[in-house]
Amino acid sequence: MLQFFAKYKKFAIVMVILSAVILYIFYTLLKPEPSLPVYQPTMVDNTLVDSTVQFVKKYHKIADFKLVNQNGDTITQDDYEGIYVADFFFTTCQTICPIMTDHMLQIQEKLKHDDRVKLLSHTVIPATDTVAQLKRYAVEKGVDDAKWNLVTGSKKEIYELARKSYLAVKTSGNGDQYDMIHTENFMLIDSEKRIRGFYDGTDSEAIEQLLEDIETLKKIESRDYN
Repeated sequence: MLQFFAKYKKFAIVMVILSAVILYIFYTLLKPEPSLPVYQPTMVDNTLVDSTVQFVKKYHKIADFKLVNQNGDTITQDDYEGIYVADFFFTTCQTICPIMTDHMLQIQEKLKHDDRVKLLSHTVIPATDTVAQLKRYAVEKGVDDAKWNLVTGSKKEIYELARKSYLAVKTSGNGDQYDMIHTENFMLIDSEKRIRGFYDGTDSEAIEQLLEDIETLKKIESRDYN
């Protein structure tokens, strides 16, 4: 019996290795491709969506924009042709904004060598968040100008971007036509200007999920565009 096993030992080893390779190939073929949803206004809480787009079920994209960053430079969608993370804030906020900024800084650090991903933060109080104020805030927090733009502009444009494009802020109805109350949401935007995820910018676990989804989105885009 021992002689029999000794005789076929090499054969058995080869068969074990071959079986493992076959199982791996089957697993790879059957493993589902990574995916992320494409968010439409009908999929989002109505309180965050302007009434003019609440009915939209498909083809929703971020509208073109022209804003000014912390260095006084004009920022448009041409500066955001790849993947990016967007949010809304204001520099004097003492509640959720410091936490959101800290988490955005973590994302900046994690992706500092990845040119495919950028960050974009919009002030909801442009009257006070001037270019000079945004610059002070950026320097104080350690914002990398090459990676992350803090932007201001007309209140109307920011309001429309927030509620018609990013689906990310509320209005308190205080009589101001463009009144905004920003939320804790971070939005993941793909290269086609579509929303691929919403994340609680105050929740460290949500930030980890966001980082994972960024990697998933990069794989999706590499697969789709090659």
